[in-house]
Amino acid sequence: MLNHDGFVPEEEFINGDYIRETLEKSKAASDEEIERILDKADRFEGLTHLEVAALLTNENPVHLERIFQIAGKIKEHIYGDRIVMFAPLYLSDYCINGCTYCGFNCHHKYNRKKLTMDEVREEVRILEKMGHKRLALEAGEDPVNCPIEYILDCIKTIYDMKTDGEIRRVNVNIASTSVEEFRMLKEAGIGTYILFQETYCKETYEKMHPHGPKSNYWYHTTAFDRAMEAGIDDVGGGVLYGLHDDPNFEVMGLMLHNEHLEKKFGVGFHTISSPRIRPAEGTDPTAMDHGVDDEKFKKLVAIVRLAVPFTGMIISTRETMEMRKELIKIGISQISGGSSVDVGGYSARERNEPQFILSDSRTNEDVVDWLMEEDVVPSFCTACYRSGRTGDRFMSLAKSGNIKNVCLPNALMTLTEYACDYGSDEFKRKVDRLVASKLPKIDNEKVRTLVAGNIEKIKGGERDLFL
Repeated sequence: MLNHDGFVPEEEFINGDYIRETLEKSKAASDEEIERILDKADRFEGLTHLEVAALLTNENPVHLERIFQIAGKIKEHIYGDRIVMFAPLYLSDYCINGCTYCGFNCHHKYNRKKLTMDEVREEVRILEKMGHKRLALEAGEDPVNCPIEYILDCIKTIYDMKTDGEIRRVNVNIASTSVEEFRMLKEAGIGTYILFQETYCKETYEKMHPHGPKSNYWYHTTAFDRAMEAGIDDVGGGVLYGLHDDPNFEVMGLMLHNEHLEKKFGVGFHTISSPRIRPAEGTDPTAMDHGVDDEKFKKLVAIVRLAVPFTGMIISTRETMEMRKELIKIGISQISGGSSVDVGGYSARERNEPQFILSDSRTNEDVVDWLMEEDVVPSFCTACYRSGRTGDRFMSLAKSGNIKNVCLPNALMTLTEYACDYGSDEFKRKVDRLVASKLPKIDNEKVRTLVAGNIEKIKGGERDLFL
C-alpha cells in the first residue's frame, strides 16, 4: 500500500467543472422533461447522469412525491420484501493518513490497537453467536502495522472458524491499493471490495486529506479500476455526505463513476453506501459544517435508487431507527445490525473513542425483530457470491427481474436457520408466521415447494441450504 504521488489516471472521468455546469443547466428542465425522466425510471430503465442532474435540482414537491413513489416501487419489484443483514468488523485503527473528519487520523493521540488472530477469533465468535453470516472488514491504512498480509491472515482466520455458526462472506473495506494486492484479496475469497470516495470534489478532497497515501485523489478514485483488473467484479462505492458543501455534486460524481466502470468493465457498482458525516473524537469540528438534513438526504437516496435500480444500497447504524425505517421503503436493500465501530468492540474490550458515533445502538436481535414487525424478511443470505452470481452475472439476473425469485427464497431459508439457532420459542413462532405469509409470494410453484421442503430440513438440523 504505497503512496503513489503524482499518479495520473488514463482518463479523468470525474470533472468538477463539468458537474457544476451540468447541475446549473439542469435547473432549466421543464415539467415535461422531468415527467419523461420519471416515466423512464418507472420502467426500471435507470437514468443517465444528465437525467439525475435534472431530478437533483428540481424542487417541485409533486415531482418529489413521485420520486419517492417510484423508488419504493423499484425496491419492491427488484428486491421484494427482504433486507440483507451484515456487520462491520474493525481490525485495526492504526493509520498514517491525516483525514480531518475521521477519529483514526494520525494526529489523534490515543493508544491504537490491531487485533491479534486470537482476538479476531473472539470477535468473530461473538458475531457468529449474533447470527451474522456476512462481515465487512474495516481497517485504517498503515503498511507497517496493518499490511496486506495481516488482512489476508484475518480473512483466512474468519473463514476457518465454525463455532456458534459461520461467516460465509467477507467483504473488505480497506485503502486503495495495487492490482497485485487486489489479486491477493481475490484469491483469499473476498466478496465485495468496498471503498468510499468520501467526496468527489477534488478541491474538498485535498483539503480533507492533507497528507498520507490517501491524499492522492486520483489514486484513490481509480481503486475500483485496479480491483476489477485483478478479477474482483463486485465493488461497492459511496460518498460521505456532508464533507462537500453540495450533496448534489456528490451524487453526480457517483453516477459518473458508475458510468465509467460500466463503460470500461461492463458492470458498475454492486453496492452504493450512503453514510452521513457524524462527529468523532479527535476530528476537526469544521468538517461538520455541511451536514445534510433529513429531507434532502431522503431525496438523494431515492434518486440514486431511480438511477441504478439494480444496485444494492446500504445504510449503516450511523442513521437512527426512524430514518432507517423510512429509507428501507425508498430503496435501501442492506443494513447493519448490532454494530460496533471499535477495534475489539464486540468483545466489550475497554479501549478509546470510536471512529464515529452510532445513532442506532440496538442489538442485532432487536433489529431483526423490528424488521419482521415491519413485515420485512431479514436475510442472512450469501448465496449469490458462493454460487458465482457476481459482477455481470448478478446484474443480468437483476435486470431480468428474476433476482427476487432467488432473494426471497434464500431470505426465508436463512431467517429460519437464524431462528432455529438463536431464537426463543416465541421468536421461532413469529418467524413461522412470517414465512407462511411470504411463501405464497414465490411465483414459481417448483421453487415454492423446494423452499418449503428445505425449511423443514433446516428445522430438522440441516444447514446452509440455498438456491
